[in-house]
Amino acid sequence: MNKEKYLTRFKAAAIQENFLQNLTELQTLHMQNIPFENLDVIRKIPIYLNLESIYDKIVNHHRGGYCYELNGLFHWLLDQLGFDAKLISATVQKPDGTWSKADTHAAILVELDTLYLVDAGFGDSTISPIPIGGERHTDHSGTYRIQQVDDVYYELIRETDGKEKTLYRFSTEEKKLADFHEGCVFNQVSTASPFTHDDLVTRATADGRITLSGSQLTRSENGKKEKVELSAADKRRVLKEEFGIDQDALERQLQ
Repeated sequence: MNKEKYLTRFKAAAIQENFLQNLTELQTLHMQNIPFENLDVIRKIPIYLNLESIYDKIVNHHRGGYCYELNGLFHWLLDQLGFDAKLISATVQKPDGTWSKADTHAAILVELDTLYLVDAGFGDSTISPIPIGGERHTDHSGTYRIQQVDDVYYELIRETDGKEKTLYRFSTEEKKLADFHEGCVFNQVSTASPFTHDDLVTRATADGRITLSGSQLTRSENGKKEKVELSAADKRRVLKEEFGIDQDALERQLQ
């Protein structure tokens, strides 16, 4: 695997220092240029927790992925660049307040002046590292903070329009990518998985986010949302123009 080619994939330059501003730039550019997407899941193309195959998909074939792929490969890059980074597991809170299957989300912790949560694979979420110490951070997707729950767990909380919501709960215990095998299988096959029902492709933009859900395209810019229904031809065009995904190449995998 070639870290320079991977950096070029998401329009990042080689960094000279391992400072917070460099880490922030890497995460932001990654989330703006490599989409969170479940197209393989919907088409029943197996996803394996193998860094070489993930690299080939994301870098060589200009695809995105879901948390295990995006954060798994991004963690490898951070390690190659000399950051003190480790994979961790998290449990996602559903919109109704109940919890998803435990420890089925993969995220990253990076030690700098303090410990930071870095997540390039959670879709619509913060595009910057969030300090574990509880300080608030705001970007165009909302205001975030991390709250310690007890001696083991922390929660990532987003505040939008004055209301707070827990996105997920995590511990600081280090994990290996292989530890997410059960979660990866669950999220590919279970009807309880949020990824097995319809196409989802999303990436951050300079002032918001663009999301394709099924045949509906949503653009968020400066807090305003615009939604439009797409024809099959429009969807194919949007996948290519907005996300860099060639649907023809994807369909050839199924033949």
